[in-house]
Amino acid sequence: MNRLLFIYNPTSGTGQVKGALADVLDVFAKAGWITTAYPTQCKGDAVRIAREMGPQFDRVVCAGGDGTLSETAGGLMDLKDPPPLGYIPFGSTNDCATTLRLPRKPREAALVAAGTGVPMPMDIGLLQDRPFVYVAAFGAFTKVAYDTPQELKNTFGHLAYIFAGIASLPTIAPYHLKLEFDGQALEDDFYFGMVSNSQSIGGIRPPKAEQVVLDDGLFEVTLVKKPLNVTDLTDGLQALVNLSPADHSGALVQFQARQLTFSCQQPLSWTADGEFGGSQCVSQVVNRQKALNIIRPKSP
Repeated sequence: MNRLLFIYNPTSGTGQVKGALADVLDVFAKAGWITTAYPTQCKGDAVRIAREMGPQFDRVVCAGGDGTLSETAGGLMDLKDPPPLGYIPFGSTNDCATTLRLPRKPREAALVAAGTGVPMPMDIGLLQDRPFVYVAAFGAFTKVAYDTPQELKNTFGHLAYIFAGIASLPTIAPYHLKLEFDGQALEDDFYFGMVSNSQSIGGIRPPKAEQVVLDDGLFEVTLVKKPLNVTDLTDGLQALVNLSPADHSGALVQFQARQLTFSCQQPLSWTADGEFGGSQCVSQVVNRQKALNIIRPKSP
């Protein structure tokens, strides 16, 4: 029998993981796995356990929100030959579950992770050598993901981010950035930027989500320039969250890239997969193509 390491966050989804534990372990047993279960004890614990215990197992499955997946993937990235990674989504938004087309019912997601799913390669990003699975972002609204109270996330899901983002509007100020990417460069004032590999961010489909390929070695890069007036800013932000069909202001800059360097005279604060990702004047973002095999449903 093969061995499976099950890492779960007992606080995700208002504690729903604990209620689904018996069903999930039953699916693993029926699929022929000898399972070792580990409940995370604190922030960052999934990184440590995946790194230290991952080499002893044939498969690692994590259960929790996107942060739990990000931490587990980060730990596996430290291994020379990481095992395939499965994911059972809980939590308030679950962007990665949307991108990976995973079921939202725990038993069905467990069946994909341990039985019917197929390991497929996926790019993993590095922000200053810190792994991220689906997005690194800076500027307007980025503090929202880690400053929004958990109770608000649990109650309103991705709407919580929008509510908190609106509240932050009076504090928005642009950054003057020089950006170098894949042999090109640009310089301007930007309110917001994100480097992503996802079809859902904050519960919302980002611009050109249909063009995202998870293992092509390319990030989707979206920047919001400083517009001429508030109306243009509103137009650009509405296009950013797909509330309008197109950006007519010219505020949005979009392209694909493998490697980027952001330079700013003041420290640039980042989020990585919804958590604080550090603050520095020069930030490097690199795509590690096909770095991990993540288990997804078979294609229809």
